[in-house]
Amino acid sequence: MTSLRQRMLEDMQVGNLSQQTQSSYIEHVKRFARHFQQSPDVLGPEDIRMYQVYLTNEKKLSVSSISVTVAALRFVYTVTLERDWRIDAVLPTPKKPRTLPVVLSPEEVLQFLSCVRQPNYRAVLTTCYAAGLRIAEAIQVKVTDIDSRRMVLRVEQGKGGRDRYVMLSPKLLDILRTW
Repeated sequence: MTSLRQRMLEDMQVGNLSQQTQSSYIEHVKRFARHFQQSPDVLGPEDIRMYQVYLTNEKKLSVSSISVTVAALRFVYTVTLERDWRIDAVLPTPKKPRTLPVVLSPEEVLQFLSCVRQPNYRAVLTTCYAAGLRIAEAIQVKVTDIDSRRMVLRVEQGKGGRDRYVMLSPKLLDILRTW
């Protein structure tokens, strides 16, 4: 392991970044260095710009993928390498187009959930839909997380390691009790 990678890992651990974020940042910085076949500490703003153009025009990556790369490079250059560049000018974050989500009608939701045969899968998907949970959050729900008196569901360590409460509908409460 290179000393730069080791220092970057330590900086991310000190910053309490999630394991997933750490792996992702390391991978993106590794791809950047491999592209130029040089260590990031010898590359500068013009190299970064050329890499962003390459990702956009040649690799045709999505805005989300490029944004993760930008975040990883911002971290390595501002935190680990402590460069005092005007980082927004050197590493602009691409604008993500704002689109409205597809909203299913109540009939479409019922039709979708009726296609799910196994009760445990149906309960998890219903919980995702009714409470607005991510799949990883829904599968972590325990009986002790359900507060039927206050009609709330506790989500522990959701995205970003945050705890929160979500509303619990009477129908969802019945489904969870049955499950």
